[in-house]
Amino acid sequence: MENKERTKLKILSAKIRLDILKMLKHIGYGHLGGSLSIVELMSVLYGKHLRYDAANPDWEERDMVVLSKGHCGPAWYSALANVGFFDKEELYTLNAGGTRLPSHPDRLKTPGVDMTSGSLGQGTSVAAGIASGFHMDRSQRYVYLICGDGELNEGQCWEAFQYIAHYRLHHCIVIIDVNKKQLDGFTRDVMNPFCIAKKMEAFGFHVQQVKGNDEEAISRAIDQAKCIQDQAVCIVLDSIKGQGVPYFEALADNHSVKFDNEAILSATDQAIADLEEFVERGDVCV
Repeated sequence: MENKERTKLKILSAKIRLDILKMLKHIGYGHLGGSLSIVELMSVLYGKHLRYDAANPDWEERDMVVLSKGHCGPAWYSALANVGFFDKEELYTLNAGGTRLPSHPDRLKTPGVDMTSGSLGQGTSVAAGIASGFHMDRSQRYVYLICGDGELNEGQCWEAFQYIAHYRLHHCIVIIDVNKKQLDGFTRDVMNPFCIAKKMEAFGFHVQQVKGNDEEAISRAIDQAKCIQDQAVCIVLDSIKGQGVPYFEALADNHSVKFDNEAILSATDQAIADLEEFVERGDVCV
C-alpha cells in the first residue's frame, strides 16, 4: 500500500473514532467498546473496498454490508457520514425520537443500511441469503458480514456458516471481530469460544487472521479473500474492545459506557483532542 493511501485510511479511521466518541458523549451513553473495535475495518471497507454511491444508496450494483453485531451501529453511522451518505451533524441525533439513526441499524431509516440488525445471529442468515442471490444472478457483488465473537454464542451463526461453506459462497466475506469481550465479561469466561479460526477452518472456510487495528493488513486480507473462488472465506480480526483509546481499552465494563463521571469524561475529552489534532495534521504521512 502506498503511503498516500495508507495515510488516507488512517485519517478516515481517526475521523470515525472521533465521531463515535463525540456522539456517544453527546447523548451520554452507548455501545462504545465494540464500535471502537471495528473502526479500522469500517475505514478500509468504505475508504477502499466497497462499491457504493453515497448519492444513490440503492444503486443496483452496490456491495452490501451486514452488521450482524448491530449494537455497534455508531461505528457504521460514523463511516456512512464520513463518506457522504448523510450530513455528519445528523450523528448527534443518535437514539433520539424520530432519528434516522436508531440504537440498532434499520434499513428503512438510514441511507446506506441494507440490513436491519440487533438480534444477534440473524445477520449471518441474511448475509447467506444475499450471497445466494448474488450466486444465482452470477453477480460480482460482495456482501461483507461483520460478526462479533460474543455473538457466536448464537447457534444460528453456525448454521449459516455451514450453509455458506457448503455452497462455497465466496462472495460473502465473513469478518469476525474477536475483541474477546461481550456484555457480561470476557468471552472465555462466559462461553469459551476456544480458537475461532480453527473452528471456521473445520467448517470449510479459507481463514486469515489479522490485527484489527491494522488497515493495511485488513485490506490485504480482503484482497486475498477476493482471490478465493472455490471456498467460503473468513477474516478473523484480532482486536481490542475499546480499541484506539487506551482508557477505554483498559476499562473493565466497556461494552456499553455511561459518560457520567469525571474520569470517563476527562479521558474522552483527551482522546477527542488527540484525534482532532491527528486529523488536522492530515497531510503528514503516518
